[in-house]
Amino acid sequence: MSSDASPEWIRQQALAALTSELAKQGHPPHYAQHMAAAVIFQADLDLCAAQLARLLSWLKQNHAELYPEAVQLVDATRDEFERRVQNG
Repeated sequence: MSSDASPEWIRQQALAALTSELAKQGHPPHYAQHMAAAVIFQADLDLCAAQLARLLSWLKQNHAELYPEAVQLVDATRDEFERRVQNG
């Protein structure tokens, strides 16, 4: 892979490769594309959760004075998001 590859190009390549693999497994191409997108989306969510958990752990260990405020910010962000989802 070239060091000039953009994140969007990488995502498109991953989507195409996973779609192809799912189609080879016998899934209809249209469904394979949706399945691949769902798998990539879930992987992105898992990565974000892991990054946040690691950052909070690092803060707790190395900057304990900031940790409680960071947790409050994370909780407030979650609460705001849940309100937005409920309100449409």
